[in-house]
Amino acid sequence: QVRMVESGGGLVQAGDSLRLSCAASERGFRNYVMAWFRQAPGKEREFVAAISWGGGTTDYADSVKGRFTISRDNAKNTGTLQMNSLKPEDTAVYTCAAGARGVQSTAVAYDYWGQGTQVTVSS
Repeated sequence: QVRMVESGGGLVQAGDSLRLSCAASERGFRNYVMAWFRQAPGKEREFVAAISWGGGTTDYADSVKGRFTISRDNAKNTGTLQMNSLKPEDTAVYTCAAGARGVQSTAVAYDYWGQGTQVTVSS
């Protein structure tokens, strides 16, 4: 069983930055792709970013390219989403996920999910 716990969300103003962290239990995490998804009220879950277990492959949603950076430290079983130049439309619950099907942008590719952390960006 892989358990995922996110932290780092908060309330910020447009243009500010936040760093989200994802801590995972030991089992399987070092070998899994890690991804971030987000869901705003009344909207469907959307892909944000993903990173291969070795860190050599990353993928980002067009809406966050150039602003967000995903990284991981497998030795510490942690992942990070650095979010810069935040916009009000980034407001959502951000959830980390892990899976073993490669770097993909669809939620069905991921098997383990955290409970999410709220990010609110005011204008």
